[in-house]
Amino acid sequence: MASAHTPKPTTGADPVDATNGFESDYEFPRRYLPETMEDDSKTPLVLVACGSFSPITYLHLRMFEMAQDHFKERNEYELLAGYYSPVSDAYMKEGLAKASHRVKMCTLAVESTSDWLMVDSWESRQSTYQRTAVVLDHFDHELNVLKGGIRTQSGEQRKIKIMLLAGGDLIASFGHPGVWAPKDLHHIVGHYGCVIIERTGTDVYGFLLSHDILYQHRMNVTVIKQLIHNDISSTKVRLFVKRDMSIKYLSPNPVIDYIYKHGLYKALPDTL
Repeated sequence: MASAHTPKPTTGADPVDATNGFESDYEFPRRYLPETMEDDSKTPLVLVACGSFSPITYLHLRMFEMAQDHFKERNEYELLAGYYSPVSDAYMKEGLAKASHRVKMCTLAVESTSDWLMVDSWESRQSTYQRTAVVLDHFDHELNVLKGGIRTQSGEQRKIKIMLLAGGDLIASFGHPGVWAPKDLHHIVGHYGCVIIERTGTDVYGFLLSHDILYQHRMNVTVIKQLIHNDISSTKVRLFVKRDMSIKYLSPNPVIDYIYKHGLYKALPDTL
């Protein structure tokens, strides 16, 4: 893998055409980004969750809420907003609905449940797979290079810290040989930082201790325990749909309606 780099400005992305299914041209979402910080003594923070989100579930939404609770109790960061960044079709993962569908489902989920979460479709629109390090560079470019960070109460501009929000299962993949380039891990964890939601059955602290790169940057890693265990997964939701079982209360109703309306995740004729 090549090393991460700052991507070129993404304003005016490739025009929408019939092949990608997106309804409009790309525009970085800023709807819930405040113009001014509330507390100048804190570091402005934006969280980014990368993943398939095929489909988005209540656990994906809860991850951000758990992170919000965590940072409210501490005085270091002022959490400004959160973003979902669904992977592109080039990821070629089994059970992956088209990127346009996944972006739409994520958008329906946040619009019906949240007043601080947004969905960025830049990664989803790319014709090639974008490494997480490059995706975080894209957010840094949009928030800190193009926008200039955020204004403080005193009128100065301050750089926004960007951190990757991830489940313990994704972090465990950091240890899988050949999956992550070491230079990317240094860039993700060392330059940006990670907020890890510890999922049921995962030992994040044990993994941090055993992984050389994560241990080196351990002060830039925040681990949050689930106080109410939740093991809803997109894989299980897809399986339930395939088996014609109810998925109510596993994802917001607008997402469920969208899945059924577009016939997503149904078994193909040759697999019945």
